[in-house]
Amino acid sequence: MSDLYLSAPSLLTPIGHSVEAVATSLFSGKVGLTAQQGLLLDETPAWVGKVTAPLSPLPAAFSHLDCRNTRMLRQVLDGLKADIDWAMAEYGQDRIGVVLGSSTAGIDVGEQALVHWQQHRRLPESFNYDVQTLGSVARFASDYLGISGPSYTLSTACSSSGKAFASAWRLIQTGLADAVVVGGVDSLCRLTLNGFSALESVSSKLCSPFSEGRQGINIGEGAAVFLLSRRNSAVKLAGVGESSDGYHISAPDPEGKGAELAMNQALAQAGLDVSNIDYVNLHGTGTVKNDAMEAALVARFFSHKPLVSSSKAQVGHCLGAAGALEAAFCYLALLANTAPPQVWQAPYDSQLPPLNFAEVGQQTPLRHVMSNSYAFGGSNVSVIFSHV
Repeated sequence: MSDLYLSAPSLLTPIGHSVEAVATSLFSGKVGLTAQQGLLLDETPAWVGKVTAPLSPLPAAFSHLDCRNTRMLRQVLDGLKADIDWAMAEYGQDRIGVVLGSSTAGIDVGEQALVHWQQHRRLPESFNYDVQTLGSVARFASDYLGISGPSYTLSTACSSSGKAFASAWRLIQTGLADAVVVGGVDSLCRLTLNGFSALESVSSKLCSPFSEGRQGINIGEGAAVFLLSRRNSAVKLAGVGESSDGYHISAPDPEGKGAELAMNQALAQAGLDVSNIDYVNLHGTGTVKNDAMEAALVARFFSHKPLVSSSKAQVGHCLGAAGALEAAFCYLALLANTAPPQVWQAPYDSQLPPLNFAEVGQQTPLRHVMSNSYAFGGSNVSVIFSHV
């Protein structure tokens, strides 16, 4: 099978809105989480990772899909324009696909519509149900870019945009497309935030993965997209592994069997030995059970102790967009030979096995890096990126 390469990412994050700004913030350990009022039903402040870039309304032709999620997606798609223009000229519009991960779509618009209904006993005239359907995410991207290859949205909670890389890889390797817009987008909304709060998964303070006294996640938002194709670039999509262990609807298998299976599959597809991995971007949510499972798994799987860190301490858990954002962080790490640091709000949990956490400014040769995402229901994905 042919090698597949990634363009530079186009991204929006709580720590920056351009490749250069994100790289500076990421490697310096900047935290993009802030306390916001009015999001939780109990009226306590919520720590969230919010994108602060101005977001313009959609063009009139797409006004029926106008929402925060689609506005963020449109902005990152605009940042990919040069790569899309190249692919259109090289392959034609019907040979370019779209695979995006998301879990919110335009739910915030639905929330506003329900408030209007409670007040007036009717939905707003402008409300279009399509805006909150998950399929609208990829459909908008295809229509906005003017491409007509295979197009769909993946929604498997926190593994969504990690799994998008596996689907995009298959579309090209099976001959269904020659290039694929791949990535993810998710936006903050009260429904999602309060849902996680009801599960007692949300931290009342800054999240601190793998630390003593950790309480859970801070939810973030963001978007990141790449163009995947056979065109040579600095970073290769080397391997992807997927598994579904179905251990529990919301808790990870404490032995991490499904997660380990996904990592082994990714290594096999990449033709790499476990000792070749130089850095691992951990799922690292800051919940008690996830961190305990992941620390134990990483400690036994990687005997050579590669550098590790969780970016969620800086941007929050961006749910369906997490895999794509963390792929972008891995891309930047490979180019800079600098591992994203682990940011601490409390000391490391001494009950967990020791790991080799990256520190701020820690430069080291990086050739192969792995990013792992684990979702509700036991949906696991492991993605390996290699510097060419």
